[in-house]
Amino acid sequence: MNDAAIQHDSPSDNKADTPTLRAFALLEYLVAADAPVSLADMAHDIQMPKASLHRMLGSLEAGGLVIREPGQKNAYVIGPRLAQLSLGVMMQAGARRMRHAILGRLVADLGETCNLTMLHETEVLYLDRMEAPWPLRLDLKPGSHVPAHSSASGKLLLAMMPREQRAALLRAMKLQRFTPNTLTDPELLESELDRIAHKGIAVDNEEFVLGIACVAAPVLKEDGACIAAVAVHAPVSRTSLSKAMEFVPRLQEAAKELARTF
Repeated sequence: MNDAAIQHDSPSDNKADTPTLRAFALLEYLVAADAPVSLADMAHDIQMPKASLHRMLGSLEAGGLVIREPGQKNAYVIGPRLAQLSLGVMMQAGARRMRHAILGRLVADLGETCNLTMLHETEVLYLDRMEAPWPLRLDLKPGSHVPAHSSASGKLLLAMMPREQRAALLRAMKLQRFTPNTLTDPELLESELDRIAHKGIAVDNEEFVLGIACVAAPVLKEDGACIAAVAVHAPVSRTSLSKAMEFVPRLQEAAKELARTF
């Protein structure tokens, strides 16, 4: 059962109590849930009659905003249309300008390419990226995706998830090998994620592209939940992984700034 029940308006706030806002509040409730939520638990938490709730869920399901969890007839999670909307909000121009400015200052300080990412299903989504003025670079524009298991940011975002949620996601992932250093053994990857969760920092030791190393730090909400990752990457011929680790304090400083843009 989700602890965050929807807060109902007082009688003086009846103008805000509309079907549209009730549906929006239900979506907020499902977004906040850490797992599929049953109709019975929703009815208890939201204090809405099951029949009314069922009708509302039916409309949201028809619109692709919620879906039923496979194998659980009356348990719901957010749907693909809502997930796509959330990505659109993350890429929104106003917030993106602020993040780009923060990344620009970070690149100026470190002298290497930096990026801001979040987890999208089993991949890392690049929200923004600022290139350093060097001839050797990767072509990963905002909106690009890379497999989570082969990148510093992806491993960090996986490591910071609740263990049960992480385990379910790992079972759905195809652990493709990109270089000899890519972790494709589920047990070895799990051990690596545990170490990352303990340290709060992740590295990519030439695991996605040979010759490229990366270090990532988490962007945390006030409650400690990880919402994104900020990372620096560079050719090992110019910046070794041990040298890149010296950038961690500045990455963590930028992560705090970026957290205020979400």
